[in-house]
Amino acid sequence: MSLNYICPGCGTSLGYEGLCWKCKSEQERKAALAWTPEQITAKQRNLIQNIQRLAEMEDPEFTDFWQLLGYRDAIDPEIQRAALAAEVFWPCEIYYHAPADVRDGLIHALLSAEYSSEASNLMSCLAMQGDDKAMKTLLELERNPRPWRKGLYVDPSSYAQIGGWTFNKEGQKIQLNFDTCYPMVKGTAGEKSPVRIGRAREDTCPHCGGRMVDMLVLDGLDERLRFLGLDGILTATCCPSCVGFLKGPAFNRFTLDGGVEVFPSELFDGAEKTDCYVSPEDYKALTENPFVLGKVPVPLFYGAACQDVNTIGGFANWVQDAEYTICPHCGKPMKYLAQIQWDTVFDCAEGTLYVEFCPDCHIVSMQHQQT
Repeated sequence: MSLNYICPGCGTSLGYEGLCWKCKSEQERKAALAWTPEQITAKQRNLIQNIQRLAEMEDPEFTDFWQLLGYRDAIDPEIQRAALAAEVFWPCEIYYHAPADVRDGLIHALLSAEYSSEASNLMSCLAMQGDDKAMKTLLELERNPRPWRKGLYVDPSSYAQIGGWTFNKEGQKIQLNFDTCYPMVKGTAGEKSPVRIGRAREDTCPHCGGRMVDMLVLDGLDERLRFLGLDGILTATCCPSCVGFLKGPAFNRFTLDGGVEVFPSELFDGAEKTDCYVSPEDYKALTENPFVLGKVPVPLFYGAACQDVNTIGGFANWVQDAEYTICPHCGKPMKYLAQIQWDTVFDCAEGTLYVEFCPDCHIVSMQHQQT
């Protein structure tokens, strides 16, 4: 079927007149980044006055919230207090690092909850608030469950992961996210970068026969990446065709001099072989993409506010639930490192690749989610 229109922004063939969704998203992001202080204040006031519309996913409040949070880091305590007063407990991100009075209000509501759905939302909000008192509350609820726990699939420690942290049985807090975020941006021809998405390899996948790819290579010695605590190179290697069809994540061990040991994997259906769905053209696009590390950090939810941004650090835009892999060597939860939106690196691909790593064991996990 031939498409009659071309996106004026990037030249993509379309079945309708106008911008493609990626160019439209970029246009909206640039507009939000250009807001004046007066515009930001006006949007904050409107959100406070109409906070109930946020929970109902009504615009402009819903879009304004995510743009204020993701692009301007401008969800202030007054918005959080208005949400608490109106009992708006979704999206939980509204309570990220909320002040003590808001935290105490969330705790009171949680300890008064009667139903599992209500408790689930409130634990997510408390996880986003994330201070020591929030952790102690979730720890106490894990050790001494309320009746509503029977209606939930996971413990409070799993809800804590939504906020980028968790705790162990001894009550020790474990940070799962980094408090710094950098975007991947389109660079110029020949531009050098300490981070690369999609480096070509010669070895092939044992399942589909397609070529393996170093999906992410980053040099932790670059000043911008010092927050990762890596004294060398991290390489995340997988088969781009099969990573979404594995029983669990893809794993590899990396050495700081750039070496890689790919761990054995198993297809989700137990089969030994499958077809390769990445065409030579897609492979070329993936391994020749123009992305480089951005020059300056961005707000932590920058990559969580849209579906067309690749990021290092910060928070992910989880398609499904937040999912932190357990290190196969030490048994500790891994730290979230990066997200790669598949359709930013080759066409007609769905979903997102999430990269996590164990700093102690130098093991990387890669997992795919899609709608």
